[in-house]
This record gives sequence, structure tokens and C-alpha cells, in this order.
Amino acid sequence: MFWAVAKSSNQKLKLLYIMKFLMEETDEEHSLTTAQIISRLNAVGISAERKTVYENLEDLRQFGLDIESARRGRSNGYYIASRDFELPELKLLVDAVQSSKFITRTKSDRLIRKIESFASKYEATQLQRQVFVSNRIKNDNESIYYNIDKIHNAINHDLKLSFLYFDWTCHKDKKPRRDGKRYKISPWALSWDDENYYMIGYDTEADMIKHYRVDKMEKIEPESEKREGKEKFSRFDMAVYSKKVFGMFGGSEETVEMRFSDKLAGAVIDRFGRDVIIIPGGDGYFTVRTQVFISPVFYSWIFAFGADARIVKPQSAVEEFRKMALEAANINNV
Repeated sequence: MFWAVAKSSNQKLKLLYIMKFLMEETDEEHSLTTAQIISRLNAVGISAERKTVYENLEDLRQFGLDIESARRGRSNGYYIASRDFELPELKLLVDAVQSSKFITRTKSDRLIRKIESFASKYEATQLQRQVFVSNRIKNDNESIYYNIDKIHNAINHDLKLSFLYFDWTCHKDKKPRRDGKRYKISPWALSWDDENYYMIGYDTEADMIKHYRVDKMEKIEPESEKREGKEKFSRFDMAVYSKKVFGMFGGSEETVEMRFSDKLAGAVIDRFGRDVIIIPGGDGYFTVRTQVFISPVFYSWIFAFGADARIVKPQSAVEEFRKMALEAANINNV
């Protein structure tokens, strides 16, 4: 009696099982015959005949499944001809997940297994790739994913967030900033820069937009207060902001004039975008004038080009850069 009831219940799932078999086991190189489909249905307690399987296949086509048939020996085989994601697209997603510093190894493995479910079991073996990226360091903070969710929820519900923000010590310990005092910020967006996630928010006390690395935020809690800074953020351009801020390292915003060798035009355009104004000098050098956030990371970017790049204005930046270079030289000479 129990088997009869179970079998009757499974009959209602026949269409879903057929779709499951096709999605998991077929592609352009692999198909299932009606006999194989019937055999698999019988294995899960579902009886079927060829005629009803044909009807079921047609129902699935009407539903939108791209089912094609191909001659396999003496019988026709049926397979999924196209899916939501093509195999090259899935490979691209796997490569991005596996090579990302931001995503932990554990989460990478889980995400890749889920991505594999969008392909047949045969194509999935092609997704089990090892991507090698030089100097790749995986983050080990599993709480990042929950932090991102909390930030999105606060944005969607128009609420402020409070959190602790920490730095690493040379002993690899977390040291909270501001002596452990909680930050209270109005979150407005999330940004991906240099393989790190940043929350962009409005600081009411400082009356300015700031950014915070998500993996350095802890004990995030939504506040009852509504967000502030809407008018200021409405004039905020994320793309422009990312060009100005080097390595998302904060500093004072200044109009900086720089002089570069002509051969560095590509590097400058990569950094500031194609809309940056380049003034050719006719002597093998060109000048760029743009807004940047003055910081050690900005200076190190200029320094990396050696004699092919220099800061022209403002004088305060010229002096600070010179001082930084001299200090670095003195340290290395000790």
C-alpha cells in the first residue's frame, strides 16, 4: 500500500523529473533516448510509456525548454540545446570567482559548485578549472557576505548603520579605530575597487562622503534613524570618485597638474579615463590637470614611473612628494 501511495505521488512529479534528467545529463554532445528517460523515471518510482514521454517533452518545449533531438544509433536522443548561460559565460564566472581576492576559498568552492549546476554534468567537468593569478591572496573573513547583506538592507530601508572599524597590527591582531567607538554612517552605495568591497556613505558629523572597506567593518547594526546626505549623494559620481581616489585611500582633494612622458599616455588614460584632458607639449611630454585625493598611494603611483612623471602643481604636493622620496631614500641607506 505504501509503495502504491508513494508511486502515485511521484507520478505528479514526472514532468519535473524529466526536466531534471535533461538539464543534468544532456548537452549537444550527450542526449537521452526515450528508453533511458523511462528507465530513470522507473528508478524514482514513476511509470511511463513512450507516448506519454513524447507528450511530456512537447509540454516542456511549450514551457520554454529548448529541447532538440538527434540520432543516437538506432534511436533518437533528446538534449538541452541552449541554456540561460552558455559554457564560455560559465567559465568566465568561475574564473572571476576563483581568482578574486575578495571571495574566500570556502565561499569560492560553494559558488563554483552552484555555477556548475547551470551546466550538464559533462560540461561541469570543464568548469573545474585552476586559475593562477600572481600574488593572489584570498580573504579569510567569511562574515563579509553577511555584512554586505546588512548594508543592502539598510540602504533599501533608508536607515543609518553603526559599526566598528578596525586596522591590523604587526602582531596580526585587529585594533578598533577611535578606541572602539562605533561609527554611525548613512550608507548609500557599495563599490568594488582593486578587488575590495567598499561601502560609500555620508558622515553627518564630518558633513562629507566617505568610504569604508567592508571586510574591516564589524558588528554592523541598523539604526532607527533615517539616512542623511541624500542631496550631497545625488551629486555624487562614483566613476569620477574612483578615478580621484587612489587605492580608495582617503586624503584631501586637490587640483593637481602632472607632467608625463608621451609613452605613459596609456597608463594615464587607464587611471583617469578617456575623458581626461591631455595637453601635448611637443617635446615628448604631456600635461594633465585633474582632481585627485592627495595620499601616499597617489605619490607611490607617480613615483613608480621614475623620471617619466612628476608633479607640477600645487607646490604643497611637490614638496610633500619630495619629502616622501627623501625619507624613503634615507631609510634604505641606513
